[in-house]
Amino acid sequence: MSAQSPARRGPVHTARRVFYRAFYGMPASWRRRAARTLQPRYIIGAVIMVRQSTPDGERLLLLRQPPGNGWGVPGGLMDRGEEPIQCAARELGEEAGIKLDVSELRPANPNAIIHTKGRWVDCVFEAEVPADVTPAVDGAEVYEAVFHPIDNLPPLAVPTARLLAHYGIGPYAK
Repeated sequence: MSAQSPARRGPVHTARRVFYRAFYGMPASWRRRAARTLQPRYIIGAVIMVRQSTPDGERLLLLRQPPGNGWGVPGGLMDRGEEPIQCAARELGEEAGIKLDVSELRPANPNAIIHTKGRWVDCVFEAEVPADVTPAVDGAEVYEAVFHPIDNLPPLAVPTARLLAHYGIGPYAK
């Protein structure tokens, strides 16, 4: 098959060629800025599902936070230079007063949930704590932190319900 001459390739090819010549003719800092402007951005955070086994069954730690529209799991945004597992452990301590070493956390399966509509990624971890562990909240960032029976959860915030569905938990689970 022979190559077509530039005159026979069409206007789309010509437009692409002009665009790429102009783009690669720009200084590298301008190209980076243009690419960052046009590329989708995602916010990265970490959440942790903390379970407790009791004689009555398994329980899941849920938080009620402002504005108080549904319950959620502990989690938050990663700090610059922080690993996702460190973020999950930090957020658990800040929001529920439960201090765990990162060695006590394990990646959930799946470990990352991509929320395409909200453009964020949750790195998800799991941990188990003894039945005598009681969460403590500051009342400002978190109103309540309670272990709820996993088969009888309170009304969940929609993002939390969607996230938990990936693990077969909650109202959206199949």
